[in-house]
Amino acid sequence: MSAKVEEAPLLTTNDSDFQSLEEKVYRTIELLKAAREAKAAVDRDNARLREQLETREEELEGSRQELINLRKEREEVRGRVEKMLKQIEQIAEEQSGD
Repeated sequence: MSAKVEEAPLLTTNDSDFQSLEEKVYRTIELLKAAREAKAAVDRDNARLREQLETREEELEGSRQELINLRKEREEVRGRVEKMLKQIEQIAEEQSGD
């Protein structure tokens, strides 16, 4: 009879160890799930940010091209205004010389 009494605590200890291990496995599974969800969220954010960056780069390139065009246009207008001013000066000199 004493042999049966001694076996009972061993089974309880093994059962307790198994339950502890089982809990650790379930916690590990939950942590893995949470890590995968976090990675998926980071991947979505990363894709969104890359898309925004690409859009901003396109906008920047458009703004640069517009700036270049406006500077060219300004130089053309400046040249035309200078030409008109010279013509006005010539007319004024001709009138004062008469």
